[in-house]
Amino acid sequence: MTGLSINNLSMRFDLPNGGSVQALKDVSLELAPGDLMSVLGPSGCGKTTLLNIVAGFLAPTEGEVRMNGHRVEGPDAERGMVFQQGALFEWMNVRENVGFGPKMKGMAEPEKAQIVDHLLEVVGLQDFKEKAVYELSGGMQQRVALARCLANDPDVILMDEPLGALDALTREKMQSLVLKLWKETGKTIILITHSVEEALLLGERLLVMAPRPGRIHREYRLPFADIGVGADLREVKKHPDYAPTREEILNMIWNMEEEIMGRTEAEQ
Repeated sequence: MTGLSINNLSMRFDLPNGGSVQALKDVSLELAPGDLMSVLGPSGCGKTTLLNIVAGFLAPTEGEVRMNGHRVEGPDAERGMVFQQGALFEWMNVRENVGFGPKMKGMAEPEKAQIVDHLLEVVGLQDFKEKAVYELSGGMQQRVALARCLANDPDVILMDEPLGALDALTREKMQSLVLKLWKETGKTIILITHSVEEALLLGERLLVMAPRPGRIHREYRLPFADIGVGADLREVKKHPDYAPTREEILNMIWNMEEEIMGRTEAEQ
């Protein structure tokens, strides 16, 4: 059995005062190899918690995650993570950062160098390979983070708001790069975002989550990611279904936020 399977996943965080927070409740999901899924929802809906459980950083209170038929028990190279901030090694240059995973695997230097050079070419950083990461812009650092993740050849790439801190133009360029890498590598990608527009552009499947407890509210199957591969994303936004779908999801999340605020005021 290949792919990622999330089965009846629940996560409860116990608080020091004896209370608890139910972050996730009975979340089930199947992703086939090559799926591109974006996940969004209001704050507190468990998006990042779900991603951390799939990554193996957290153990769920109930349920399980299975990857290619085996149970996920902790972090593994088959699942790569790209964080909002690059989480790069400041004391290493670009080439050393990208080659870190292959080096830890004991890969021979010529093979490692070939992989690193290829990936830097793919993400457009071949001319910056000897630069220290602190010399790079935020967008370039995220390109390094993507290349470093790909160097481990994971089956699944998990992305936790990786473009959230970028300016609008750089963000659009990085969105195009994500689509290019998805189509060229065939990797399964799960991307967490707070941007409805980004979720539409980078979600062949789009998951809207609801909070308290975190659960799947609705899933969309969308054409925009496929259309956007190699295209001008501003043109993709002119698709006749784009604006109505965006408004529908915005209203959905807005109503959830209003409900949360109403509950909070009632509890005070």
